[in-house]
Amino acid sequence: MDEEKLHAFVGRFVGDLGAVMHAGTVLIGDRLGLYRAMGDSRPVTPATLAERTGCDERYLREWLCAQAASGYVEYDPADGTFTLPPEQAFTLASEDNPVFVPGGLQVASSVFHDLDMLTDAYRTGRGVPWGDHHVELFAGTCRFFRANYIGNLVGNWIPALDGMEERLRAGAHVADVGCGLGSSTLLMAGAFPASTFVGYDSHRPSVDGAAKIAAEAGLANVRFERADADDFPGRDHDMVTVFDALHDMGDPVGVASHIRESLAADGTMLLVEPYAGDRVEDNLTPVGRVFYSASSAICTPNSRSQPVDRALGAQAGEARLRDVATEAGFTRFRRAAETPFNLVLEARP
Repeated sequence: MDEEKLHAFVGRFVGDLGAVMHAGTVLIGDRLGLYRAMGDSRPVTPATLAERTGCDERYLREWLCAQAASGYVEYDPADGTFTLPPEQAFTLASEDNPVFVPGGLQVASSVFHDLDMLTDAYRTGRGVPWGDHHVELFAGTCRFFRANYIGNLVGNWIPALDGMEERLRAGAHVADVGCGLGSSTLLMAGAFPASTFVGYDSHRPSVDGAAKIAAEAGLANVRFERADADDFPGRDHDMVTVFDALHDMGDPVGVASHIRESLAADGTMLLVEPYAGDRVEDNLTPVGRVFYSASSAICTPNSRSQPVDRALGAQAGEARLRDVATEAGFTRFRRAAETPFNLVLEARP
């Protein structure tokens, strides 16, 4: 045994354990509005933060120390104050920005709620349907991915598609498959009022939640319906979108085939998937660590709960996704754009 490697690994484990324990404090801060209360980046004492939020001062003192130890806030020992820097405030205090991060920790927290169910799945080989997970998964997924969509969907990804931005501005018909709570659908509907959008998802509570959000936003050009990805209704769509969902499906080829059949002759499938290379060794990165871990607990179990059980996983990579599109009958396929977190792929009949 290499003692130096042993100590290095233990040190890494301490870092991981600290991160996991700290994640709970981030979610507490998010739920109670503590980051929002510090969002002006002015120094606060525990007493000041208690006055602003109505929370208990002694708990807040401990919480602020945990934030300081993790580098989320800065501590000034001269006067005992804590400051949330502007950069951290941007990522923690406002949901309407492209780098809001607490939703990712909500997703992670759902895994801990579901450990017994997941352990049984690993032992037996059974799948775990999306709807069987803890409710934190649904809200967390929406909040986590919505930030990236805010930063990229309307401004970068749609303009990267061949002629689609012009069609959407003129008036197009779009289906958003696997829409969840509708963050992608609602962003498109708000940006392109001349077009009509229908969000489809198999999870009834998400569909109902998305419809409520749309009504509150006053968006008349969007609706949401419960439907499976391989038999949603409608023909001659100008565009069908699938955001961060195809890899979760048991029969991605069947889904893609149905999408192709539902498109107009000159229609487009916009496929947004987690960023990944085509080889395992390409994905042994911080981003790959996040997606492989999420896939182990959420994506692969969901696929295994469905017929066919192809189980692409969240690190499918462009080559396997191209194979899916080709098997489904698409003749044109290209990478239209990318981010550190996503591959943006365009497929046409």
